[in-house]
Amino acid sequence: MRYERSSRLFAAAEQFLPGGVNSPVRAFRGVGGTPIFMKQAKGAYLFDEDDNRYIDYINSWGPAILGHAFDPVVEAVTQRAKLGTSFGAPTQLETEIAELAVSMVPNIDKIRFVNSGTEACMSAVRLARGFTGRDKIIKFAGCYHGHADAFLIQAGSGASTFGTPNSPGVTQGTAQDTLMAHYNDIENVETLVAANPGKIAAIIVEPVAGNMGCIPPQPGFLEALRRICDREDILLIFDEVMTGFRLAAGGAQELCGVNADMVAFGKVIGGGLPVGAFAARKEIMDYLAPIGPVYQAGTLSGNPLAMAAGLAMLQALNNDRAVYARLEEKTAYLEKGMAEALSASGVEFTINRRGSMISVHFSTVAVTDLRTASFAANEKFPKFFHGLLDRGIYIAPSAYETWFITDALTYDDLDATISAVREVAATL
Repeated sequence: MRYERSSRLFAAAEQFLPGGVNSPVRAFRGVGGTPIFMKQAKGAYLFDEDDNRYIDYINSWGPAILGHAFDPVVEAVTQRAKLGTSFGAPTQLETEIAELAVSMVPNIDKIRFVNSGTEACMSAVRLARGFTGRDKIIKFAGCYHGHADAFLIQAGSGASTFGTPNSPGVTQGTAQDTLMAHYNDIENVETLVAANPGKIAAIIVEPVAGNMGCIPPQPGFLEALRRICDREDILLIFDEVMTGFRLAAGGAQELCGVNADMVAFGKVIGGGLPVGAFAARKEIMDYLAPIGPVYQAGTLSGNPLAMAAGLAMLQALNNDRAVYARLEEKTAYLEKGMAEALSASGVEFTINRRGSMISVHFSTVAVTDLRTASFAANEKFPKFFHGLLDRGIYIAPSAYETWFITDALTYDDLDATISAVREVAATL
């Protein structure tokens, strides 16, 4: 592969963009080398500025569940743009996509659209605090809920120890209201709850974590969170920015059979355009302005282009529920093939998968939380990443990110990927 033009473009970008990128993981700091600049995508493939083609396992970090430049989405956006790109006033489209989303997802009555997953999670937490009259939240180490201050907190040293900021600019005051728990460790959650009686507004969790690599919940973990929240009058928030409309039509709630009080969405719900949303039952959502006291707003929220794209995507998924079985089968096929390829070269690994989310961890230790994920984020991953990249396979440039499978992938694409993994494994 030649990356001459990408290298020149990155050098130019560094002059005007911090780190040359608009989102840090794109800078390849976790794997080394120069970011690849893309110019086009269609179906399962990306094409870079040097005219290299890649089989894509990032898929815009999840939204392209039916493939890049999905025709119904492209057509919907094109036609809508001709009518105006933004009005600053309500449109029928907002109601149409809201009605469809509510019909697809369990346990929600109303939904509000925003512009990103960060906004969705931030607003859900504010609403939870306003609704309960409590200030503290519990989040889990390694779960990413966007870059709002309340979420950029690392663990303290004990059950009643407050978290500390892990980014400059996040205040100690903010950190005091965020309690850090260990994913898949319900005893740790119980200890935190006991140390903060009547003070916790919400527990926010990725029902299938995707920012430590793919880490599914252990059997009983989500169910136990639900019981704790019911017992303590705490709101359970599922961050389904990754899992919503991807793991099932009704997301992780449907797949796992566990009800959340509030749900945050992003990625798939926007069809590739910047869209987020949060939803809950009526009495919670009606606590939002303009009919309730909790303020939330956005000039471009419900943007007609974004709503058109999201509506086209949700309609396609709703009308073809068999897509989830196809995605499951393709992801299982990839898992089996990669496991055989890595085993043949004696590489130590663990593969985690849930639905169409999957990741390879270079460790034989079961990867169930941030600590065990850290064991696997070793020197093998950058070699693995670049080996696949050189063979036209594009995976996330970080050991701490899940892969996303698209229905546009063919079994020939999967076989080509498995063959590339086999070749790279022999070099690790």
